[in-house]
Amino acid sequence: MLPVKRTTAGAALGFVDSELTKKHCTNFASATATSSAASSTFNMAGGDSINGNNGVSNGKAPIGGAQLEIDEDLHSRQLAVYGRETMRRLFASNILISGMQGLGAEIAKNLVLAGVKSVTLHDTGTVELWDFSGSFLFSEEDLGKNRALVSVPKLQELNNTVIISTITTELTKEQLSDFQAVVFTDISLEKAIEFDDYCHQHQPPIAFIKSEVRGLFGSVFCDFGPEFTVLDVDGEEPHTGIIASISNDNPAIVSCVDDERLEFQDGELVVFSEVLGMTELNDRKPRRIKNARPYSFTIEEDTSNYAGYERGGIVTQVKEPKVLKFKPLQQALKDPGDFLLSDFSKFDRPPLLHLAFQALDKFIVEVGRPPLAGSEEDAKKLIALLADINNSLPDGRLEEIDPKLIRSFAFGARAVLNPMAAMFGGIVGQEVVKACSGKFHPLFQFFYFDSVESLPTESVDPNDLRPLNSRYDAQISVFGSKLQKKLEDAKVFMVGSGALGCEFLKNVALMGVSCGDGGKLTITDDDVIEKSNLSRQFLFRDWNIGQAKSTVAATAASFINRRLNIEALQNRASPESESVFDDTFWENLSVVINALDNVSARLYIDQRCLYFQRALLESGTLGAKCNTQMVIPHLTENYGASRDPPEKQAPMCTLHSFPHNIHHCLTWARSEFEGLLEKTPTEVNVYLKKPSEYISAMKQAGDAQARDTLERVLECLDSDKCDTFQDCITWARLKFEDYFANRVKQLTYTFPEDAATNNGARFWSAPKRFPRPLEFSNQDLSHINFVMAGAILRAEAFGIPIPNWAKSSEKFAEAVDKVMVPDFLPKNNVRIVTDEAATSLATASMDDADVINELVMKLEACREKLAPGYKMNPIQFEKGR
Repeated sequence: MLPVKRTTAGAALGFVDSELTKKHCTNFASATATSSAASSTFNMAGGDSINGNNGVSNGKAPIGGAQLEIDEDLHSRQLAVYGRETMRRLFASNILISGMQGLGAEIAKNLVLAGVKSVTLHDTGTVELWDFSGSFLFSEEDLGKNRALVSVPKLQELNNTVIISTITTELTKEQLSDFQAVVFTDISLEKAIEFDDYCHQHQPPIAFIKSEVRGLFGSVFCDFGPEFTVLDVDGEEPHTGIIASISNDNPAIVSCVDDERLEFQDGELVVFSEVLGMTELNDRKPRRIKNARPYSFTIEEDTSNYAGYERGGIVTQVKEPKVLKFKPLQQALKDPGDFLLSDFSKFDRPPLLHLAFQALDKFIVEVGRPPLAGSEEDAKKLIALLADINNSLPDGRLEEIDPKLIRSFAFGARAVLNPMAAMFGGIVGQEVVKACSGKFHPLFQFFYFDSVESLPTESVDPNDLRPLNSRYDAQISVFGSKLQKKLEDAKVFMVGSGALGCEFLKNVALMGVSCGDGGKLTITDDDVIEKSNLSRQFLFRDWNIGQAKSTVAATAASFINRRLNIEALQNRASPESESVFDDTFWENLSVVINALDNVSARLYIDQRCLYFQRALLESGTLGAKCNTQMVIPHLTENYGASRDPPEKQAPMCTLHSFPHNIHHCLTWARSEFEGLLEKTPTEVNVYLKKPSEYISAMKQAGDAQARDTLERVLECLDSDKCDTFQDCITWARLKFEDYFANRVKQLTYTFPEDAATNNGARFWSAPKRFPRPLEFSNQDLSHINFVMAGAILRAEAFGIPIPNWAKSSEKFAEAVDKVMVPDFLPKNNVRIVTDEAATSLATASMDDADVINELVMKLEACREKLAPGYKMNPIQFEKGR
């Protein structure tokens, strides 16, 4: 079993202040840019079961009512992908999951981590040894107990804000009215059709999802009702473009700057803003585009009589809702429409599997069980049933049925393998999110998948598929006991134990990888657990915050399978650790699994695998997107063999003075964050540790960079040194004024709105946009949050205690009001870099050496005033995984 959740309050764990720091760490950088007696509800307060419907509401919570509080520390990554409105819809959703074998467990895990309002688990069956190949929720102590009931405590550990309840008797269709979405993983077609008809006709419709995992085969069916509105088809931010010209034509031609390619498609709607001259287009009326090209498009409008275009303007995509008309299951079985393809080399596979799953349901109804692994008689019967269904079709009959494929399907029909359950659990979990939020295009309506290429290339003796009365029996029924032995004796190196690493660890533990006498799994990760990890790295708990990821993950994986031979290290896999991961280590490996979050580390591991001829499993995620790559020596290309083209780097002057898209703002904000809170405090510590050596090195360098570094160190220890939390507030408030008011005032003073270049052209022409200074308001929460985040981070860097009232916007605003902000007067002859070829804003000077000597003298005077052993606390930007 997984570690049991402690009941100690969060404050007693001693991480509240650090969490606040991490929360505002992200905000600071961003700103500089939620039945019956057989039912039971688990009570986290005491760990008891409460009979009845306690805690399970009707579930039809109106969106837009009371605003649900979103824990930004916990859900920061989800917020970035889903947005607040989607999260609020999710937090108000009640979900039913019927069937708590491996697939049901994975779906439940994902939804509990996502933070839905409630999850009700339904299962009338009991835990069997056979279930252990598929579910991480069960242990030997659970044998013979109801699957739903034993799942509750371990799922509740993942998120104690989600209400988790159970139903252990047969479901009735009337019970489905309590939910926004219902998921069935183990149900007959007859019952599924009955339940789906009820959900389809219900007002409002209830999203119905049916999914199965059968060995190396899986299926998903979705029905979200007669008319389902997708509010945001792709979840991407609306595309924008900076206008360069607009013609007075019918239709009008709109050209944009060639700084970035346009992402518009023919038929999309756009709106215009900030257009000077042709102001008729600034009416916010959506206009449809056509002839979309990389840097231009036309609009279906006659602008012949409009005023002439002068300059400026932004064009922004308008995202249109899409209405989908789902068919009920009974109708969709006969007329499935287009299948979603996952492998274009298996173009003809989905229609066959569509019939195979129907034939399997008929087999189970007639025989009372799935086909047995290795039973040729059962396989032949299944093939005959499939042929009967195919022959009964009025049209669209399959010309050919692949008996070998259906034989493999029959042999694994009883097995729920964890890798398949994990994959389909992710897919179905995401479909539930789509159903409850209207964000992202849902699966419409059938999806079939198989991985028969995972089977051994040589034929398997049917006797090798027989159960051995072990926890791996389901897996043995598909792959055979010989391959199982190889898995158990594998020596695996897993690099990283974040979101992907946790999933991989769970998978290999359930598969029995490295669980034999000759097997070993080595996992390494130099990172520690942060609160934001808990919403997607399911092996971690809140009491693990601050602990090493690899150690905690290894311990949790050992609870899933006590036979797992695992060693956890905290070394970064890099050239510096080759004394740990030496040649002998690499030569003894069977396979390497990457669970990394950066390209450079991936390339390093790839090169080691290439050198030692070891297979590499590579993957990565970005929001709702993911990729996988299998690197097999002498068979596939390696990870580093093909690379993405380098990203276009924005010129330094664009980032600092003329940003015109969100990426520029984020890059600049990240740079400021690291300079102020990580690099400069680190420099301070280096200086204070060995002042003589540091000063000598700076004098020897004697250049503009050395001068700039010394100026920043001196500022930190002199003019910008903070001794109290109020000092930190003052620093952050003045930073706000500097960033968003004073710099803009100086820029627009140096380059007024009517400024011209040396050749007479307008200085403020696309893509440059004339800025306006921001006036601070303590009534604006974004302003207060910026200063709050900055002050808390500054206090952390100087080791200053953060008072409890710092969390209160009202009290913090009162403290900000005490700050005296000096008036700003623009200066003449200020040089602002406009050369896009410049790589640095620092300018060299003939008297750098003299300035450095002066700075050194001031620095030494400051050092003498410091307490013995004084040092700062550099803060790294929280990136998570």
